[in-house]
Amino acid sequence: MSANTMERLVYMANQIGKFFEPQGHEKALKGVAKHVKDFWDPRMRARMEDHLATGGEGLAPVVFEALKTLPPVSRDTIPAPKPTLNPPGPTAVHH
Repeated sequence: MSANTMERLVYMANQIGKFFEPQGHEKALKGVAKHVKDFWDPRMRARMEDHLATGGEGLAPVVFEALKTLPPVSRDTIPAPKPTLNPPGPTAVHH
C-alpha cells in the first residue's frame, strides 16, 4: 500500500472524528467506530488495522481510541484486487 493511500485513510478517519467530536468524547467514540464499521470497505479497515498496530501515526486521539474498539476484519473474505484493464489517463483507450 502506498503512503498516499494511508495518508488518505488517516485524513478520512480524522474528518469523521471532527464531525463527531462536538457530541462529546463517548458519543464521538461510538460515532466514529459505527461509521467506519458500517461504511468502510473491509480492505480499508484492514489497512487501518495494520496502521493502528504500528502506532496509528497521524490519527487524532479520539479516532485512534474509537478504531481500537472495532472487531478485527476477517481478512480471508477480502477479495484480491483486480487489475484495471483500461486505466484512466493518457494511456486510456478511447472509443
